[in-house]
Amino acid sequence: MDKRKLVALIAVLVAGTIVYLIGDSVGYRRAEADIKKLDESAAEKATAEAAKAANPFQVANPLEGVEANPFEKVKKVLNPFE
Repeated sequence: MDKRKLVALIAVLVAGTIVYLIGDSVGYRRAEADIKKLDESAAEKATAEAAKAANPFQVANPLEGVEANPFEKVKKVLNPFE
């Protein structure tokens, strides 16, 4: 009976070690893939920000909201025949 318990204990320890090592290697591969994805997304973001900062044409439009002919309103107000 003691030999059976000893063999069962050894089998459980060996199986546990194998499961641990397989799980650890799978987790390590998954972590490597996650780190690679994070590095790629960070590089893409940095590239996009650098391109945006280097673009001189991406400034606010100084004429935004300005009417084409500001005297048109004055002409309508001062015209007594309308």
